[in-house]
Amino acid sequence: MKLYTKTGDGGQTGLYGSDRVSKAHPRVEAYGTVDELNSLLGLARAHNTRSHKPDDAIDTDLEYLQNALFDLGADLATRSDSPYSKNVARIDEQDVLRLEGLIDGYQEGVPPLTQFIHPGGTPAAATLQVARSVARRAEREVIRLMGEEEVNLQAQVYLNRVSDLLFIMARAANVRAGIGEELWHVKKRR
Repeated sequence: MKLYTKTGDGGQTGLYGSDRVSKAHPRVEAYGTVDELNSLLGLARAHNTRSHKPDDAIDTDLEYLQNALFDLGADLATRSDSPYSKNVARIDEQDVLRLEGLIDGYQEGVPPLTQFIHPGGTPAAATLQVARSVARRAEREVIRLMGEEEVNLQAQVYLNRVSDLLFIMARAANVRAGIGEELWHVKKRR
């Protein structure tokens, strides 16, 4: 089987269930941004595992998250009225609760946050911060889609928690590596 199919050369793509839509359709934008987020998590994992002190817990949790984002992408790529909908594992409240548990666990290992911090630190932490901002964009794309079509409501909630998790994971990666956080210095006004 060849990698290229030429079926998308006209600017359309297939949703799961054979519906053809524009590649600029809000549904495609939403799951495409989730795919971009997943790629950034792969980059964060690569930085983590190649660091002088790899963090196995972060790698394990990012691997879980990458798999979950594939589920989310399939969820977003499948309309609820599609005959294939029953074949898709939808994101649900249990998935959200799992993320909340991870957030709580990472939060225990970092100092309380009293002001805004600059994204950065180790290459893994900096990549997690970029991924966090992409997760926020994916959430906005899902909200935009929700204004036009029926969407699994838990998808939006899940992405909101993903961005929170990536933020606290980035902070934890820096703390565990002994890297301090740079604080935002507010410009003094006249």
